[in-house]
Amino acid sequence: MKLCVFCGSNTGHDPKYAEAARQMAAELLRNDIELVYGGGHVGLMGVIADSVLEGGGKVLGVMPTSLIEKEVGHDGLTEMIAVESMHERKEIMSERSDGFIAMPGGAGTFEEIFEQWTWAQLGFHAKPCTFLNIDGYYDPLIEMVHKSAREGFIKQEHIDMLIFETDPATLIDRIKAYEAPKVIKWINKP
Repeated sequence: MKLCVFCGSNTGHDPKYAEAARQMAAELLRNDIELVYGGGHVGLMGVIADSVLEGGGKVLGVMPTSLIEKEVGHDGLTEMIAVESMHERKEIMSERSDGFIAMPGGAGTFEEIFEQWTWAQLGFHAKPCTFLNIDGYYDPLIEMVHKSAREGFIKQEHIDMLIFETDPATLIDRIKAYEAPKVIKWINKP
């Protein structure tokens, strides 16, 4: 199994985020899961990649050449795929992954996990979209998603596609047990 982790190119102000990245790496290793990620050596991206590599695991990075040239690319990965654009990066990461985990991060993390969730709603893939919710980091997002449903912009069955967990081991178990819903937006109705 290969899981794509989206996370910050910064480590955040609190050391708990880097520790969570190390714990997530430990669970990937314990379950013999390959890490797919954005290819950076900085921030939480670097912490999780280094932790998986130090534990003997495999890590695939996908990064635009322009970022590699700015020296933010990790040079010790099992495999690095250099691409021309962020769009190509996300497409390859999606194709090469069996599911997606969003750890704490910023705009890039939000955009990447939301794109995968949108693709799942449209039936472009049937892979789990999950969040490692460290110390309530994603609680405001959970509330926003439910507000969108209350206001009629998101259907409950599409919210139910999302998995939020605070513990990496529980998150991996839920990913392994995930079954995509039968309802696909614009194709069938519940």
